[in-house]
Amino acid sequence: MGKYKGFHGGAGLNTGKNMNSVLKQAQKMQEEMEKIQSELEDKTVEATAGGGVINVTANGKKEILSIKIKPEAVDPEDVETLEDLILVAVNDAIKQADDMMTEGMSAVTGGINIPGLF
Repeated sequence: MGKYKGFHGGAGLNTGKNMNSVLKQAQKMQEEMEKIQSELEDKTVEATAGGGVINVTANGKKEILSIKIKPEAVDPEDVETLEDLILVAVNDAIKQADDMMTEGMSAVTGGINIPGLF
């Protein structure tokens, strides 16, 4: 202890007030993010492939809700192309859902990327 006996830091006596303010702002931001996340989870995005012969719908949770395939996309002699078109549309739908969530959250965070946030 020696020469530092009684030392309390002394750097800003308002630290408690400032911390309370920061905590209140953080709590408000968290509530806003939860609200937006909930709203966006219910929204849907659509992706197409092959000029519209494949249509995939996903929600903000990145869940695939539907896959529509027009009959002209089905060629028994070329199943690989159909598989590729479905893959492209599904990946695009997931990316759109992810982008939608990122954009919605950045509106709350002011563009700050907080790892593990969503």
